[in-house]
Amino acid sequence: MKRTSFEGDACPIARALDVIGDWWSLLIIRDAMLGGRRFGEFQKSLGLAKNILTARLRMLIEEGILATAPASDGSAYQEYVLTEKGRGLFPVIVALRQWTETFDAHPEEIGTYLVDREKGRPVRKLELHAQDGRRLGVGDTVLKPRQPAKAKRRTTA
Repeated sequence: MKRTSFEGDACPIARALDVIGDWWSLLIIRDAMLGGRRFGEFQKSLGLAKNILTARLRMLIEEGILATAPASDGSAYQEYVLTEKGRGLFPVIVALRQWTETFDAHPEEIGTYLVDREKGRPVRKLELHAQDGRRLGVGDTVLKPRQPAKAKRRTTA
């Protein structure tokens, strides 16, 4: 069964899921954030079939989340590196991790915890704040329609 595309959907969550909504893509992104750069590293970490990994890597490159670069060791291989768009997914990955740490049925089975590299201390929970600094929960927000973009005036010379 072919999956429905949300490209062009008015909902930004649906549009994001169209790009990163399958678990393999998010796990590839996670591994890239942890330093994975080579096809073989992703395959070994994920145990993913080569054809599926190839397709996901290709899609992540097409979406501008990963880019290819010459291998850092000077070999003939290429490496996959996160772009700015890919690094922008860091809060999403952290939010998913923290959600699991809070609500998983067996949190004691989670083998790692996230710490600040410089201080070695656990990272605080992500929070959403209003512009005035108040902490916001799901009941504190509402969706408002976006104003249509103003048409640019053409100038003639």
